[in-house]
Amino acid sequence: MTGFYLPGSGLLHRAPPGAKLLALALLTTVLVALRSPLAVGGGALVVAAATVLGRVPAGAVVAQLRPLRWVAVVLVVFQVLTSGWRAAVAVVGTLLVAVAAAGLVTVTTRVSDLLDVLVRLLAPLRRAGVDPERVGLVLALTIRSVPVLAGLVAEVRDARRSRGLEHSLRALLVPVAVRGVRHADRLGEALAARGVDD
Repeated sequence: MTGFYLPGSGLLHRAPPGAKLLALALLTTVLVALRSPLAVGGGALVVAAATVLGRVPAGAVVAQLRPLRWVAVVLVVFQVLTSGWRAAVAVVGTLLVAVAAAGLVTVTTRVSDLLDVLVRLLAPLRRAGVDPERVGLVLALTIRSVPVLAGLVAEVRDARRSRGLEHSLRALLVPVAVRGVRHADRLGEALAARGVDD
């Protein structure tokens, strides 16, 4: 999520993050509740219209769908064989439209703004002992750690290849685990130094 935000001044960029998350929740709820090709078509039109009105490059939204291409192919084949083409369109279409809509939110909203909305939504749970700021911090650290860990895996994979151990799973997992723990230790020390002690 950290690398997907595209600065802009379109309608979606100016919309409040809470409103975008609410619209996303409503759209996905309707799609899942109706489970029909007609609902998928309507949802796809809504996402396309929002992309055009928000002046978001279509390529940015399509890029978020690309990782799903093989999952979508497998799901289509499975659904057609077990439930028919209507179920395939409903299931796979719902998945793709929901991810595209979430992609629109991601490319038009900073992660920090999304986390601020979450912290505000969790504020009433403070009475139950939930610390909204701490939850926001944990989510921010989790989101930030994903590209760091992906970078560690890429570095270790390159090192493994240079040593001629391309097919050794141990040569990949052990260094990634060790470097991941080191990263977590450094992060913990930094948090403790700033007063986040547990």
